[in-house]
Amino acid sequence: MIIAVIGNFDPPPNVYALAEEVGRELARRGMTVVCGGLTGVMEAVCKGAKSEGGTTIGILPSGSPHTANEYVDIPVATNMGYARNVAVVSTGRAAIAVGGAFGTLSEIAYALSYGIPVVSLNSWPLTVRGDGLPVGDGYITADNPVDAVDKAIAAAKARTEPTGTVQFSNPISGEA
Repeated sequence: MIIAVIGNFDPPPNVYALAEEVGRELARRGMTVVCGGLTGVMEAVCKGAKSEGGTTIGILPSGSPHTANEYVDIPVATNMGYARNVAVVSTGRAAIAVGGAFGTLSEIAYALSYGIPVVSLNSWPLTVRGDGLPVGDGYITADNPVDAVDKAIAAAKARTEPTGTVQFSNPISGEA
């Protein structure tokens, strides 16, 4: 099973350490890690996973696989910039957000809009959507790296696959 890990490229040391432990714990459980493949949380989670013999995938914003951090096993060069965030979260059965800035917030939003559960570990404290409705059961908070991995794996196993393709409506006409 593949679990996405998302977070900022320049985290403080305590967040880097959390991400590294998340990577170790995912690898201990036989999970493959997918991330954005660069520095910070992405590097830390890959470093942790590799220290336990895990497999890592980095979905890169550039067109060069050589931009991946040294712990990425499978670099995927996209030439998509931040649009690759959709691919990062869509590749995982669930996502774990560790810390994070605005790029992480966009990944959380993409994941939740596609029905992909997100576990927050020291990440955005989301409780209410912009329209005033609750975020829902798909956004789960965790207390520590082991708790985050436990919850992500459970959510991934409980997740049902969508029955069709995502339909977007035209905001002007309301037609699909």
